[in-house]
Amino acid sequence: MKSWIALLRGVNVGGHRKAPAAELRVLLAEMGFAEPRSLLASGNLVFGAEGTTAGELERRLEAAFSERMGLDTDVMVRSPEDWTAAIAANPFRVEAEREPSRAFVMALKSAPAAAEIAALKASIAGWPEQVEVVGREAFLVYPNGAGTSKLTNALIDRKLGTRGTARNWNTTRKLRAMVAPSG
Repeated sequence: MKSWIALLRGVNVGGHRKAPAAELRVLLAEMGFAEPRSLLASGNLVFGAEGTTAGELERRLEAAFSERMGLDTDVMVRSPEDWTAAIAANPFRVEAEREPSRAFVMALKSAPAAAEIAALKASIAGWPEQVEVVGREAFLVYPNGAGTSKLTNALIDRKLGTRGTARNWNTTRKLRAMVAPSG
């Protein structure tokens, strides 16, 4: 049985789009996924599934959340190997280790084109924030915190032409530990 990480976009943030972790775990179990677990209350799920792809899991989860919970949200699914590769690819490891709550990995629905990445970088020129994109992950550093930054999800989505959901470095590492082989 293969493990998977599912990241829901924009749930339980600021009291909006409620999706209690317990309800999400029950739904995954009812869908036949093995050992559904959650991390924090912000749409981080780990579960087992056989014979499928990340894209198929995204479609199934998005449909189930919409139909059964009335929750229309994007879901980004990554395998443990994908997540490990993203962690290894982080160009901001020093910043992530120094201030893990200000360094983020944003899982994207699709890999943006070079021109879209360049457009995002050009739009933040002179800002303290830093952005790099590797494949389907954007790496973000918010030296003054993300809460008041102009580098918002809406700006990132618009410039990259795809949607994503970000997790800080602490959460990123905890998710990796949840899918790491035991032993």
